[in-house]
Amino acid sequence: MKWHGVMPAITTPFAPNLTIDHEFLRQHASWLVDHGCTGVVALGSLGEGATLRLEEKLAVLASCRQALPGRAPLVAGIAALSTAEAVELARAAESAGSEGLMVLPPYVYRGDWQEMAAHFRAVIAATPLSCMLYNNPIAYGVDVTPEQLAELAAVLPNLHAVKESSADVRRVSAIRSLLAERLAILVGVDDLIVEGIAAGATGWIAGLVNALPRESLQLFELALAGRHQEARRLYDWFLPLLRLDTVPKFVQLIKLVQQAVGMGSERVRPPRLPLEGTERETALRLIQNTLRGRPAA
Repeated sequence: MKWHGVMPAITTPFAPNLTIDHEFLRQHASWLVDHGCTGVVALGSLGEGATLRLEEKLAVLASCRQALPGRAPLVAGIAALSTAEAVELARAAESAGSEGLMVLPPYVYRGDWQEMAAHFRAVIAATPLSCMLYNNPIAYGVDVTPEQLAELAAVLPNLHAVKESSADVRRVSAIRSLLAERLAILVGVDDLIVEGIAAGATGWIAGLVNALPRESLQLFELALAGRHQEARRLYDWFLPLLRLDTVPKFVQLIKLVQQAVGMGSERVRPPRLPLEGTERETALRLIQNTLRGRPAA
């Protein structure tokens, strides 16, 4: 398992009756890797993992696994209400053929560091799989500091990466200063990718890549190569869409972009509802106006 490059937090596609559209899921995962993505992260927030039953989660992993044999690793998002449930899911994900795990704090309960550290240790130690800790204090109310990451890394040999979504680019530098090459740092906020790479990140758990993999890969590679002027031009074009990844209805918005480019539908599972009325019209106007200036291949 190598934590680097552009790895989509893949969306979960739904049929009109809101069952999982496994045929499209396999097609989508394969299409993303065809464009150069270095792995697929399933069952995350963008994948609406909280709305999926355990058997559905395992079916999603099975479909992704079928689409990726020998081509790219599959990473399973691990999130649950309880530590025991998260451990169960981690072990099931290993059995389903996942090469890595993205480990989240527990849903709902926002404990102190003693409790959160115990949760992360239990889940990460439950399998030998390579693990990435997902730090998103904005969404989950739990902030794992660089010092706390170092504490976990000292006792968990299979903790290999962090998805840093605090939206504070200084965190990348702080983690690097403490952990050097011990942990790979992946940016988890789409509109911070160029700044994150400049600070030392080497990977991107990306959202808009679900609709625009060519542009996402090009932006990442330009930034990583230090081709600043070219990266800046592409980033300036892309930013209105990348910012859709950072608002409460990011799932609806990213799926709407997928629909606009002909690679998915806007269907979501309740409690989320598709955008409608003025909200949808405003989003579509932004999407269409940005896509009209889409750089040539």
